[in-house]
Order: sequence, then structure tokens, then C-alpha cells
Amino acid sequence: MPLYETVVIARSEITQAQADAVADAAVAAIEADGGAVKKREYWGLRSLAYRIKKNRKGHYILLGLDAASPAMQEMERQLTLNEDVLRFMTVRVEEISEEPSAILSRKADDRERSFRGPKPAGRFESGRKRGFDEGREEFRARDEFRADRDDYGAEEEI
Repeated sequence: MPLYETVVIARSEITQAQADAVADAAVAAIEADGGAVKKREYWGLRSLAYRIKKNRKGHYILLGLDAASPAMQEMERQLTLNEDVLRFMTVRVEEISEEPSAILSRKADDRERSFRGPKPAGRFESGRKRGFDEGREEFRARDEFRADRDDYGAEEEI
């Protein structure tokens, strides 16, 4: 049987359990027609590139399916009728990878890189940048020069 990958985007107002129920309904439609689910990933609540039906976020779910074409058409019909589904996209693939998708592996990388190292110079503890002349070398040098001139009686030269 052919292999497919389907990404389903569910409304953000529903809970994760309800988003899983949407995926369960799609899986049940596939398995009723003799298909099988090879991979299932929940990508989480993510921002959309643009508003869809007044929603700015959505629950993303990836399904790797091994099913016949009529079973896929029935699953897509049921997803179209479901009010909680904003969008879905099905693509035929040559093989379904067993390793995590790029989205999940990128999330794992973000968790590992949470420590950003020491704070850069020129910033206060709060992270706010210093003022215009605070901490800059040329201003410090100029102020030191003025202080030295005052010590040696620069006023007398004038």
C-alpha cells in the first residue's frame, strides 16, 4: 500500500486531549479501511504564519500512514467535516522515517541551548544597555584628561 504523511492543524481553543481525539478519529477512519499508522507526533501549540478562521495558533499533529487511496479520501472527508480542524495536508512519500521529524528534533536542540553564556560587556545586570556616554572609552579618556588639566592649573593658562 502507498505511504502518506498528513499534517493536521486543529484550533487553538481546544485542549491537547481534544486535539488527540481529532487525530484518533482520523486514525480510526484509516484503520477501518485496512490501513495502518506507522508514525504519530504531536508538535504542540504553534503560531500560524497567518490567521486562519480568526485563529493565530493551532495544534499541529503529524501522522505517517500506510493506507489505500479510498481510505485516505474517507479520512480527508471526515477531517473536512470536523469543525476543530483548521487545515490539513496529505503528501505521498516513498518511506516513513522512524526517527523524530525535523520539528521535534529542533525543539530538542532548543532545550539543550537554553544557557546562552556570560552576559556581554556593556550591559547592566538587568540586560539594559548603558547610556550614551556611560562606559565608553573615549568619554572616560576625555574626562580623565580634563581632570589632569585641572590638577596642573589649566585655569591659569587662560
